[in-house]
Amino acid sequence: MGYKIRECREEIGISQEELAKRAKISRTTLSGLESGAIKTTTTDTLLKIAEALNKKVADIFF
Repeated sequence: MGYKIRECREEIGISQEELAKRAKISRTTLSGLESGAIKTTTTDTLLKIAEALNKKVADIFF
């Protein structure tokens, strides 16, 4: 599964730290998802990130 988190985050000009705060997840988790070090995560985490980016889950994760 490919993630476009970094691309979407950079479009709106925010840092990993800011996105992590908005999504209420750890920056470590966000960094792992962006880099590909973490390949699986919970549906809840996917929803939180998508909502924080004002995107649909499918726009970011598929």
